[in-house]
Amino acid sequence: MWGGRKLSSFGNRFLGVLRSRCWSTQAEGARLTSSAGECQNQVSWTPQTKPWVFSEYRIMWFKSCRMTFACLNRMKIYRYPWRRLYSTSQTTVDNSEIKTFLALAHRWWDEQGVYAPLHSMNDLRVPFIRDNLLKTVAHHQSGKPLSGMKILDVGCGGGLLSEPLGRLGASVIGIDPVDENIKIAQHHKSFDPVLDKRIEYRACSLEEIVEETAETCDAVVASEVVEHVIDLETFIQCCCQVLKPGGSLFITTINKTQLSYALGIVFSEQIAGIVPKGTHTWEKFVSPEKLESILESNGLSVQTVAGMLYNPLSGYWHWSENTSLNYAAHAVKSTGQEHPVPAEFVFKGETEELRDKDSTNPGVQEELKK
Repeated sequence: MWGGRKLSSFGNRFLGVLRSRCWSTQAEGARLTSSAGECQNQVSWTPQTKPWVFSEYRIMWFKSCRMTFACLNRMKIYRYPWRRLYSTSQTTVDNSEIKTFLALAHRWWDEQGVYAPLHSMNDLRVPFIRDNLLKTVAHHQSGKPLSGMKILDVGCGGGLLSEPLGRLGASVIGIDPVDENIKIAQHHKSFDPVLDKRIEYRACSLEEIVEETAETCDAVVASEVVEHVIDLETFIQCCCQVLKPGGSLFITTINKTQLSYALGIVFSEQIAGIVPKGTHTWEKFVSPEKLESILESNGLSVQTVAGMLYNPLSGYWHWSENTSLNYAAHAVKSTGQEHPVPAEFVFKGETEELRDKDSTNPGVQEELKK
């Protein structure tokens, strides 16, 4: 109807009515607004030179030459349809979380402080990452099993996980949006000349480095991170982007259950003070099923999901078949020739095998301290 270069007589009359009823102009790139009472439920005529896309409300488009007409109840927001998901304008970083971790930046390497559970978690997560990565290589160097591998540690904090991965021979890039965290991490690694060469730290978000690191990483680690981001799907997509085909994504996080609220927030934060108040938001917790769905939809095949339990009295973590609190997940990016396969959750035998390599194993303790 409006596709030709000239308007029909009906179209001209229609435009005349529109001009008299509700006329609005817009500068290049300016935001469209409508008055609350006067222009609601009216048809607005707006000359445009860019193909804006409106969301949240019903829209009907009419186009003629370079004119665009939108019939809608209200217009609130718009975005470029060509904007890429990992653009820096669509951040996954929650500014309120930044303030929380900024206040605790100086306490990262206090093994008896608020980050004590993360220090102890290395006894589980480092062997978990190492052993699953070694399944992908035929040979490895003794003492440096991850030599030649590039690992991106997202939300590295003070470098608690980056350093043991570097000691295993991996080339590690640790990123964190909190500048003070990166300064602490850089200072701590400077005491070890070997780690100083193997680990690189950057103060940035994941989406800021996606393009320059696309398909260059053998593994991405997001340990105790996904429960702090504001857009989980975009975050997972960015992780997938930087992975090589066949690369591994490792995640540890907290399940979204009533038990995790009672123990993870009420007890740990408000009663026992194991972690500072306000560290976690229950609404951001994610279940293994939801995480698996997001991973699979982005071409990542979930290989393992294992429960983790923390004993606040002993200060140690243990593997468990129960995923109602904390859990670890390992997923592999599709190589292109393969189709994603259904996730295989950890069964009893696999859980027992993981238990043998947890914090009670002296060999793990010695290897992490080398």
